[in-house]
Formats: sequence, C-alpha cells, structure tokens
Amino acid sequence: MSSVVANWFEIPTADINRAKTFYESILQCQMQLVNIGGFDMCFFPGDGTQGATGALINHEEYTPSHAGTLVYLMTQDVAEPLSRVVDAGGKVLREKTLIAPEHGYMGVFEDTEGNRVALHSNQ
Repeated sequence: MSSVVANWFEIPTADINRAKTFYESILQCQMQLVNIGGFDMCFFPGDGTQGATGALINHEEYTPSHAGTLVYLMTQDVAEPLSRVVDAGGKVLREKTLIAPEHGYMGVFEDTEGNRVALHSNQ
C-alpha cells in the first residue's frame, strides 16, 4: 500500500488583496502575489521541507466557504496570530485549546473571505 502525504493547499478568496493583507497581518509574514495561468495566487512562506505549503487563490472556479476542508497552519504559538485576527478583520471561532499534551494546541478563525482556518502549535 502506498502512502499519501498532503503537499499543497489553496484557500479561496473573493478579494485576494484583502486576504493577503489579513494573512500577512496575523501571521506577521510577507506573501508574494502572482498570476499563474489566469489564477491570482498569493503564496504562504515556506521552504518546502516541513509539511505542506499553499496559497491564497482567486479565480471564478473557487468560492470561499465556512464549510468543507479545514486547513491547519503551523505556528510557534497559536495565541499570537489569534490575538491579531479581529483587528485584521476576521473572527476567532475557537480560542487556543489544548488538544492533548503530546499533540499541542489548536485554534480556529474565520478569515476576511469567510473561510474557516485552523492554527496549530506545540506550545
């Protein structure tokens, strides 16, 4: 049996510039906006060696949604980006919560586009 590993994700946007500003604000990072084959994409930072990476995406085929797949973004401490969500225009749906001592913490927010996104950290 072959194994399957997640290696890419895309978070739909209605306004990619608004979403870019939101994620840069809460994650304290810079994101690159490009057009690839008619799709506006804004890449999350990552070196490709630790887990999956992905992008914000804007195209008529993509619709932001509060339902569906829940993407978890790894952070140093879930509480830090969650503390910036409201000021950046989003909503905190679940404050920092212990999953289990061996699995760390998680929190969930709604972004400016209406997507539900989670954060994970070991502390």
